[in-house]
Amino acid sequence: MHSMKRLFWAVSFGLLLPAIVWAQSFVVSDIRVEGLQRVSAGSVFAALPVRVGDQIEALDIQNATRALFRTGYFQDLEIGREGTVLVVTVRERPAISKIELTGNKAIKSEDLLKGMAENGLAEGQIFKRATLEGLALELERQYVAQGRYGASVATEVKELPRNQVELIITVDEGKVAAIKHINIVGNEAFSDDELRDSFELQTTGWLSWLRSDDKYSREKLTGDLERLESYYLDRGYLQFSIDSTQVSLSPDKRSVFITVNINEGEVFSVSEVELAGDPVLPEEEIRRLLLVRQGQTFSQVLMTTTSDYITKRLGNEGYTFAEVNGIPESDDAEKTVKVTFFIDPGKRAYVRRVEFRGNTRTSDEVLRREMRQMEGASASSARIEQSKVRLERLGYFKEVQVETEEVPGTSDQVDVEYTVEEQPSGTVGATVGYAQGSGLVLGANVQENNWLGTGKAVAFAVNTSRWQTVYNFSYTDPYFTPDGVSRGFNVFYRERNFDEINVSSYSTDSYGAGLNFGYPISEVSRVGLNIGYSHLEVQTGPFAVQEISGTPKPIGFSDLNPLGVVDNYILQSELESGDFELGDWMGQVFPVEGSEELFQMPGEGFIDANGDSFDNFSLTGSWARSTLNRGILATRGSSQHVSAEFTLPGADLEYYKFIYTGQYFRPLTKKLTLRLRTRLGWADAYGDTTELPFFENFFAGGFGSVRGFERNTLGPRSTPAQIYDLQTITVTNPDGTTSTRNVYVSDDTEFTSAARDRRPDPFGGNALIEASAEVIFPMPFVKDQRSIQSAFFIDAGNVFDTSCGSQQINCFDIDADYLNVSAGIGVTWITGFGPLTFSLAKALRENEFDDREAFQFSLGNSF
Repeated sequence: MHSMKRLFWAVSFGLLLPAIVWAQSFVVSDIRVEGLQRVSAGSVFAALPVRVGDQIEALDIQNATRALFRTGYFQDLEIGREGTVLVVTVRERPAISKIELTGNKAIKSEDLLKGMAENGLAEGQIFKRATLEGLALELERQYVAQGRYGASVATEVKELPRNQVELIITVDEGKVAAIKHINIVGNEAFSDDELRDSFELQTTGWLSWLRSDDKYSREKLTGDLERLESYYLDRGYLQFSIDSTQVSLSPDKRSVFITVNINEGEVFSVSEVELAGDPVLPEEEIRRLLLVRQGQTFSQVLMTTTSDYITKRLGNEGYTFAEVNGIPESDDAEKTVKVTFFIDPGKRAYVRRVEFRGNTRTSDEVLRREMRQMEGASASSARIEQSKVRLERLGYFKEVQVETEEVPGTSDQVDVEYTVEEQPSGTVGATVGYAQGSGLVLGANVQENNWLGTGKAVAFAVNTSRWQTVYNFSYTDPYFTPDGVSRGFNVFYRERNFDEINVSSYSTDSYGAGLNFGYPISEVSRVGLNIGYSHLEVQTGPFAVQEISGTPKPIGFSDLNPLGVVDNYILQSELESGDFELGDWMGQVFPVEGSEELFQMPGEGFIDANGDSFDNFSLTGSWARSTLNRGILATRGSSQHVSAEFTLPGADLEYYKFIYTGQYFRPLTKKLTLRLRTRLGWADAYGDTTELPFFENFFAGGFGSVRGFERNTLGPRSTPAQIYDLQTITVTNPDGTTSTRNVYVSDDTEFTSAARDRRPDPFGGNALIEASAEVIFPMPFVKDQRSIQSAFFIDAGNVFDTSCGSQQINCFDIDADYLNVSAGIGVTWITGFGPLTFSLAKALRENEFDDREAFQFSLGNSF
């Protein structure tokens, strides 16, 4: 009892001591601060509400203590006096020397550190424990918002020498709780499945691992509830309401159950539609834009869409800041609603300046010539948007954005600013290597659609190897005249020796040039004209394929000895003795010895009938129409291109060629887009030319055609040459005498056998059919989707020939039963060296001699 009394008086004395010490006020003659390490004395003096010369009392000291503590720099301090000198002794809070984060994956470390720095927790800053604890709680709340209800954040403060600390933050993110059930209560007009279809949140399904749509998020649920409300309002349920929402969690915090209680109300119909305000335009013109009609079920989306239509129409007349609001007035007794569109056009605006941002490479002139909104003219929403679309179609930019801003100090002027983000618009390649059969390979090629930012297209290539030398240069100016007439030209020279790579025993030398013009006939359509000249010389060897240079070869007996007789003697018993030329037999029909079968000697090859040197002048007309939203990796719109090429009468070769290509994009959902593509071709000879030149044939297979098959390998195959030697042999006549005969005997040397047994090469045909259907989807885990496109696809197509040779394999007249079909996935990525393309495909239907190729890769072509 006595000890308790002594303790009481001791404590009381301690509490009263400061009051006794400061009972007498004094005038401060000086202020001294002790204990500072990192905090400057100036910071202390700035926070201290006492100055030299002030007369202070005990209350002033209390206020000064509170002021210094509020700075957050000190964890303890003491204010005393030595005579008339005020002494401030402080103990600073420790500084943060290092911050270590572990266990976080869903939220990146740089994002966490940035958030901590914004709250004063960063290396070099003063450590505040309260801030750390609050930040840990906030971090846990963020994980809960992501559906990670089992997440926890542990903090540890490790003291270091020199009054420093290390913060160790350990995160256990836990598992994201999956939605097991979404229950909607109170719906009678629509089923649960109908209502849930519009939800972003879904119960766990077989694609949930990819879409993550079964992971609960408070923000996503809020959006789903807004969509649910819009669903009912768009169907006339004006009294619809969401009474309550419950989100419950399973005991293991791994499953989420959502219940939404709703009240549907009654369906309202439109009783009247009125216009109010100042429509500016004639009322009948405005009423043609109304989607809301008297007598129909009320729809909120039709009302808001009508407002948008009227706003855009006024914007086209220069009323850029027009406001149109649809106001519904309901009659609960009659279950009707009167809709009034209040129109405030504002003042007509004029464009002061059109400016561009972000085009560091492309000159302003290239962008400005695409503008349909002119400076000084009244502002038109349609022309401003049309200019934006034209910039996107150039293919030079990842993204184009446009903003219309009022000019300060005026009420009728605006500035239009286009912001672009540039992307690669060409391909660059170089090759130095060695290939078996081709030898040393040297090459360089450049194709640039925006040459030095001028908008001109330039391409040149130099390639040389043991089997070919190619030089090519082309140039196109899309604005040769200010009104959009284009002009271009190209020149080329090629030497190719196909015998060097065992393709066929022939080589070509060719050179030529062309001049082309294009003329715009509308905003989305152009016509073109190309005049070209080419000179081609073909040199054939003994192994040139039958279709190029004819050689005697039996038709229809590929599994037999050439004539079905021993020793490979040709016409041993059926022809009279004597000298003869094989060329005399071309196309003739003969019996096979010892058989009732007949065989036909092959006819002339192309070179036999048409010569081997050609000078040609060609004329090509074309029409193109494009409404695509982008020049590269489009996702909306369509495009078509038709070309017709004719060699001029009197040229060494007379033929014509028609090609049609088209594609169409249609959105399926918010993230999925359907793309349909086709390419059709037809060609034939006319006049004195006996058949379409083999070097003008169509080919199919590979990227841009039918993926899953090797490039250019579909369709007709060539007929390998058959080599014969003229020899003199001795035969025994029926009367016992002998005589000599000159016969042609098949050459059975090892080289000839290998050439004959080799699989025939693709030869192409005069008819082409290709079609493709793709579903474009966003690439998972890729934030910037503007330079990458991925798609599931089904390709179909083949090359046909309407005049197949009797010995040609894989050659068919046009027949859908012989279309090749494949399916797979493809990815295109726009890089600095051009489009980088991958595809993985499986052949679903093929012909006997087609060459499959499951994985394909290309740099410079889109899929």
